[in-house]
Amino acid sequence: MSVAAESPSPSLSSLSDEDDFADFLDAELELISAADSASRGAPPGSPSDDEDEEEEDVVVDLDAVGKGSNKRRRVEEHRQDQGTATRPEEDVIGSVKDAQIKKCPPHPGFFGGLCINCGKSQDEEDVPGVAFGYIHKGLRLGTSEMDRLRESEVKNLLRERKLVLILDLDHTLINSTRLHDISAAEMDLGIQTAASKNADDPERSLFTLQGMHMLTKLRPFVRKFLEEASNMFDMYIYTMGDKAYAIEIAKLLDPGNVYFDSKVISNSDCTQRHQKGLDVVLGDDKVAVIIDDTEHVWQKHKENLILMERYHYFAASCRQFGFSDQSLSELMQDERESDGALATILDVLKRIHTIFFDSGVETALSSRDVRQVIKRVRQEVLQGCKLVFSRVFPSDCRSQDQIMWKMAEQLGAVCCSEVDPSVTHVVAVHAGTEKARWAAGNKKFLLHPRWIEACNYRWHRQPEEDFPVPGLKEDKGKEKVAEDVTCH
Repeated sequence: MSVAAESPSPSLSSLSDEDDFADFLDAELELISAADSASRGAPPGSPSDDEDEEEEDVVVDLDAVGKGSNKRRRVEEHRQDQGTATRPEEDVIGSVKDAQIKKCPPHPGFFGGLCINCGKSQDEEDVPGVAFGYIHKGLRLGTSEMDRLRESEVKNLLRERKLVLILDLDHTLINSTRLHDISAAEMDLGIQTAASKNADDPERSLFTLQGMHMLTKLRPFVRKFLEEASNMFDMYIYTMGDKAYAIEIAKLLDPGNVYFDSKVISNSDCTQRHQKGLDVVLGDDKVAVIIDDTEHVWQKHKENLILMERYHYFAASCRQFGFSDQSLSELMQDERESDGALATILDVLKRIHTIFFDSGVETALSSRDVRQVIKRVRQEVLQGCKLVFSRVFPSDCRSQDQIMWKMAEQLGAVCCSEVDPSVTHVVAVHAGTEKARWAAGNKKFLLHPRWIEACNYRWHRQPEEDFPVPGLKEDKGKEKVAEDVTCH
C-alpha cells in the first residue's frame, strides 16, 4: 500500500480484522452509484419520482453492481450490525438480494463529496467534521463516526497489546538541510558527494532528495527504533512539513512500507494553524504517545508528549537554533547508537508499554490511560531529590511559575525557595551565591540548571558531577558576591 495521499487507509476495525476501511468506502460508493443507476434506468411502470421521495429507504439491487462481490457483502453485513436491515424482495426469485440504505441526517461522513451511508451530496451545512485526506483523498468524517471508529480501533489495539505512537520527523527522527544552506566547511568535506555514494547500501543514513534540492540525515539507531517500536505501537508520522516532503522521508524510513502505511500526517492535514492535534488520528487520546522535539505545537496534548532532544546534524540546523559551535557534520561525528537519544527513548517506551499492559493491575485495559503511565514514569526520574534554586530566575517573577521549576516537579523533585537540612541539591549559575556556598559547606550537590534539562531528555537522573557550576571570578578590591535577597 502506497504512502501517497491518495492511497487506501490502514486496516481499521470498523468491519473485521482483515478488512480495509478504504474497501468499505469504495463499496459504499459502488452501492451509491448502483442506486443512482437503477433510479435513472427504471423500467416502465416503476414508481414515480414523487413516490420515491415518500419512501423511507433507498433499495439497491446488489446484482446490479455485480452479484457475489465480497466487498459489497461486507458492507451489507456492516449495515446489519449498525441496525440497517437487508432483506430479499417478495417478488424476487432466486438469490437476488436488495440492500436498504437508511436516509440521513446525521451523516456519518463524506467521501468524494457523497455521504458514505446514503449517497447524498455534501452541502455547506454538512461541512463540520474532520478531513482525513491522508487516509483517503476526499474523506471527511463526522464526530459520531470518528468516535465509533476510535472506540473500535482501541479495542483491536488492546487485543493486540499495542498502543499508538505519533512520531515527529525533523530534529526527532531526521535532520534535513537545503543544498544552498550547506556551509563552506561541509562543502570542503564533500558532504554532497557522500550523500550520493553507495545508493544501494541499505544501511546508509545520508540521502539527497533530488527533486527538493535537500540533504537528509537519518538519526542514528532510527531503523532499530522503528523495528522494535512497531511491536508495541501502531505508528504514525506527524510533521508540520509539506505532504510531498513527508512522503519522501517516509520512504527513506520505511522503504518496505511496513510501519506507517498511509499514516503520514502533514501540515495540510492539521485542523488548527501552527498546531498539531490528535483529532486527525484514528486512535483515542488515552492510548496515544507522542514523540516530538517541540512542545508548544501540542498545546492540547502535553500529557501525551515525550519531549525529544533535538538532532542537529547539519550546520544550518545549528544556526537556526542559535548555536555557534561546529555541527556534527563539520566535526565528522554523530550521536552514538547504543546510548543516543532514540535508544534512550526506546527504553522509556518499553517501560511505558510494560506498565500499561501489566496483568497484575486490577483496572480493566479499556479503562487504563497511558497519560497516567507517562506521568508516573517521569516522576520516578528525580524522586527523592529536594531542590533549591539560586539566582536562576528573574527577581521580578514567581519561581513557581518558571519552566525549570515546573520541569523539576514533573520529574518528581520537591522544589523550595529556602535551604534546610533536607535539601539535596542547589541549582545555580554561579558558585559565589550564598546558597551555593551553603551547598559546598554542607556537602550538598551544587549543579547547573542544565542538569534538570538533561534529566528531562534522558529520563534518568544524570551524574551531578557532569554539570558543575562555574567558579567565582575574582575582582580586585571586591568581596565575594553575596546572595541578593530579591533573587531566587
